[in-house]
Amino acid sequence: MQAEYADAVLSVADLIPPGQVLSYGDIAELLGTGGPRQVGAVMSARGSEVCWWRVLRASGQPPRCHGGQAWEHYRREGTPVRGTADDGGNGYRVLIGTARWQPTEEQWRFLDELRNRLRQAADPVPGAAPHAGSADNRNVSGS
Repeated sequence: MQAEYADAVLSVADLIPPGQVLSYGDIAELLGTGGPRQVGAVMSARGSEVCWWRVLRASGQPPRCHGGQAWEHYRREGTPVRGTADDGGNGYRVLIGTARWQPTEEQWRFLDELRNRLRQAADPVPGAAPHAGSADNRNVSGS
């Protein structure tokens, strides 16, 4: 299921529009499986395939070691931030509460399909009950 999970994480990251963000935990919650560390591992290994700067820590800090690069993207996209980047790309945070992306109804349907595929990959028994902790609410909570 690792490849399916990685592809699902990248699919969610690909949905985030310019100027908006999600935390690693937000993505795990939307997928109904894994956690911030698993999402972070995917982004570390394959984040360059998507707009990686739109996925960050719940604190609003950019991905480690990429603060300077992320800052340029945030400035260009108009992402709300507090502070300014210093020479090392530190000293600022994205205002994640303001910038957090909320899916449209069509995107929720796509996310439902992703969750279903991940459940099937994890538990291929037909007719099996859904896993506890599935994300069926329609609001990203802010993990």
